[in-house]
Amino acid sequence: MPANAPPLLLFDIDGTLMRKSGPHHRQVLIEAVRLITGLETTTDHIPVQGMLDRDILAWMLRDAGAGKALASRSMAAIVARAQELYAERCPDLRRKVCPGVRPLLQKITRRGIRMGLVTGNLSAIGWKKVERAGIKHHFSFGAFAEEGKDRATLAARAIAHARRNRWISRDSRIVLFGDHENDILAAKANGIRSVAVATGLSQPAALSELRPDFLLTDLRDCSLEEILS
Repeated sequence: MPANAPPLLLFDIDGTLMRKSGPHHRQVLIEAVRLITGLETTTDHIPVQGMLDRDILAWMLRDAGAGKALASRSMAAIVARAQELYAERCPDLRRKVCPGVRPLLQKITRRGIRMGLVTGNLSAIGWKKVERAGIKHHFSFGAFAEEGKDRATLAARAIAHARRNRWISRDSRIVLFGDHENDILAAKANGIRSVAVATGLSQPAALSELRPDFLLTDLRDCSLEEILS
């Protein structure tokens, strides 16, 4: 990487920056659906790990018998209400930050490297999580569930945003940190480097099968110099 090409580091939230953050996220999705549509839903049996919130909501609505017209008509209101509810209920998440995250973010910040979020969370939910975890100040932008159809699209949006703002150049090293197979696939789809961490629900063997550039037990094992080399 040329010396004048500033790197860009992108991070997933759940399972990567923090874990076991409580039931509040799922609960607000369920309650928002009920308040807007009157339907009783659940996230049980939905493999929410690695999914985008809008896709989770669509699955919940289908399971509850909502037709396509109702789902389409009500989605924007459900998304807005869920985010309002989460802002009211998000607990203190400082103790939920994954091992090695704080020292790594501090080191990256000291070096003046730009960091962004790429997450399946809705935007207000994602920002509230990192705020309540005490790490929001490290991140200047993000790409969230309402902005794309999948994680690859979200990563592309984040990269495009950084390019428009001239934070990175053509030769910049771009790295996506995540704990799920979908994070690795998103990095590969965008031709960027992937760092997989085994701090989420995905098993190391499953992550390894997709051949991430780096596979770490947790971010205490992260060598910034090696990842950016």
